[in-house]
Amino acid sequence: MGPLEATIMQRMWSSDDPQSVRAIHDSLAEDRKIAYTTVMTVMDNLHRKGLLGRERQGRAYVYSPAATREEHTASLLGEVLADGGDRANVLLHFVEHLDDDELATLRRVVTGSDRSTHQGEEK
Repeated sequence: MGPLEATIMQRMWSSDDPQSVRAIHDSLAEDRKIAYTTVMTVMDNLHRKGLLGRERQGRAYVYSPAATREEHTASLLGEVLADGGDRANVLLHFVEHLDDDELATLRRVVTGSDRSTHQGEEK
């Protein structure tokens, strides 16, 4: 994702409700000068890439993330692992950089003792 796509996705993931181009534009315009048509084009591109779903509401579309932030991140990690050569070695290097709390969480998820976190629910 490019920087503007990433910013829009962050705003989308931060909202519990579907968002219109206007709502996202207005939110972005608080921080920078940006054209409505630019936001519309980027959101359409995100839809075509499968990152946003959309449905017509009146004369406009409202958009929702196609996956949660966590699901999207897991997909990216899977792509990195697929392209990283020796998967076990990549995972080993990753795990070596986890702090104690992250390592404990990983152990709980891998052993199945923390299913609520694994399934995206809050603890």
